[in-house]
Amino acid sequence: MTISEQAYGSWATPITSELLVAAAVRLSEVRVDGADVVWSEGRPAAGGRTQLVRRGGDGGTADLLPDGFDARTGVHEYGGAAWWVAGGVTWFTNWADQRLYRVAPGADPEPLTAEPAVPRGDRFADGEVSPDGASIYCVREQHPVGGRGAADVRNEIVRLDAHAPSTPEVLVTGYDFVAAPRLSPDGRVLAHLRWNHPAMPWDATELVLLDLASGTPTVVAGGPGESVAEPVWTPDGALWFLSDRDGWWNLYRWSAAAGVESMVRIEAEIGVPGWALGSARYVVLEDGRVVFARQRAGYDGLALRHPDGAVSELDLPFSGYASVRAAGPDGVVVVAGSPTTEPEVARIDLAGAHVDPRVTSLRPARDLGIDVGYLSVPEHVSFPSVAPDGTGRTSHALFYPPANPGYQGPEHELPPLLVVIHGGPTAAAVPVLQVGLQYWTSRGFAVVDVNYGGSTGYGRAYREELLGNWGLVDVADCVAAARWLADQRRADPSRLCIRGGSAGGYTTLAALALPDTPFAAGADHYGVSDLEALAAETHKFESRYLDRLVGPYPQARDVYRERSPISHVERLTRPLIVLQGSEDAVVPPSQSEVIVDALRGKGVPVAYLLFDGEQHGFRRAENIRRAIDAELSFYAQVFGFGLPAGEGIEPVTIENLEY
Repeated sequence: MTISEQAYGSWATPITSELLVAAAVRLSEVRVDGADVVWSEGRPAAGGRTQLVRRGGDGGTADLLPDGFDARTGVHEYGGAAWWVAGGVTWFTNWADQRLYRVAPGADPEPLTAEPAVPRGDRFADGEVSPDGASIYCVREQHPVGGRGAADVRNEIVRLDAHAPSTPEVLVTGYDFVAAPRLSPDGRVLAHLRWNHPAMPWDATELVLLDLASGTPTVVAGGPGESVAEPVWTPDGALWFLSDRDGWWNLYRWSAAAGVESMVRIEAEIGVPGWALGSARYVVLEDGRVVFARQRAGYDGLALRHPDGAVSELDLPFSGYASVRAAGPDGVVVVAGSPTTEPEVARIDLAGAHVDPRVTSLRPARDLGIDVGYLSVPEHVSFPSVAPDGTGRTSHALFYPPANPGYQGPEHELPPLLVVIHGGPTAAAVPVLQVGLQYWTSRGFAVVDVNYGGSTGYGRAYREELLGNWGLVDVADCVAAARWLADQRRADPSRLCIRGGSAGGYTTLAALALPDTPFAAGADHYGVSDLEALAAETHKFESRYLDRLVGPYPQARDVYRERSPISHVERLTRPLIVLQGSEDAVVPPSQSEVIVDALRGKGVPVAYLLFDGEQHGFRRAENIRRAIDAELSFYAQVFGFGLPAGEGIEPVTIENLEY
């Protein structure tokens, strides 16, 4: 292949916005039901609908939900664990009405819960079927008639009939949040998690055992300063769970005889933050072996704990795991991906294996049909940054250099850099192929996906560096990453850009508002501009999140105002594109429109796209395409490079560009 010299950003590539959504699916959860495997597929081409797919023991697959049904729950707004299976039957929460439905083999969905008094007011998630198959135990989030918003939303654990409509029986109530109801093998004890404001589930949760006969709850783990997650019973009556009591989300076991015992202790994160319900990062096999995912230095791996306590790493081609489930005595089924493949559903056979298991793809990743030379493989980098008090500290990121086998940049030029900020902010960059990221690197952009202080994957202490410091530590780390890469001559210091969504959008705006910002342009995807408005407007799950990230409100009102980008509009002088969903309940459109109106008034170049019907993140194929193509058009106009011919990219309108 002939290599042409062409301006960075303008390289022709097969990784287009059309490829981004063509036959694309979002695989996130998987379950095993006897010989069958069931998984969820979010399908942008179907309006973002989540379909459930069952793969039989013969390898045949079938969609489970007819047209008009969408397996998504609105619990916590972020959802997760919207469906579960047992004995060939599927239960799911339908997005349109949030009612719980039952789907028997070959039958249409039948509602198990009544139409709520408030549309979508009763929401269900994180359920399981009792050992005798008669009952469902799940989380219900109730938005009552005449409710005053977040303060009146109730989160409870309820029991329902598994096969016929019934009135939910409340088993656990009185706490701000509950999760993970898991019934003991004998059906007598209900394990669950609970926590109260202002804690988030990664701050402080309690693991509780509820005696169903007496109604007596017993706390066996957790409390202030300890995050507990993923309780799992084993047939011997022991309860396994994850806890960060020693600084990392590691594996523990509780039993009536021995209490709590440490089962896996490593300096790596087995757990993930509980933004979505139903995480599954480990499984206990029948013979006592434990298979678990663990994140270290930005990458995920799968490991095996043997019955004698020894731990061995499994040699597998994946770098990120979203779900781990038992599949017989010697296997697990996972949702996993790698830097060069999108997530897939795979079975991993561990029979007699220690470090060389066999992998069978059950739902392969889509074939992108492109040369691997177009794919940039991330390098985990650590770089110096600074704490708010001026002391030195170390931050981390995944760096993606430009990659295109047909092009190179002009001699003596360096590529523009996109600093990507993950959402959350308690989340992490994921080293799994993201076509939306390769869209940029294959055109000649360098990309750095920053795991700023506050990110997960580096232990509790690193995660807590953001407490009281949101808008400071994250911004400092993103600036440090950009400047460090420029100093390393891996990016053009005059074309440093920053982009992020949600919490990442806030960091984007805060970084652009720095008096000495190094960034030449930015892209804000449904980001926060006014912390005070966010504290007043947001939903229950995050309504007290800022108490710990910024300070208690309204006592810390001055801090909120100081750190809100809208308070520093006079500093916003760099071109900005803003992308927003019209139905976003997490960051309402008003947050974006305040900043856009301010830039318009100042004469700063600004582009604004409002996507009708979209929520917190874009799900519809046409909107996903338009958003990323518009952002490319924005950078092309700001930096003066051409768009590749043949893609038909519609230029975005930038107001005030000739200021």
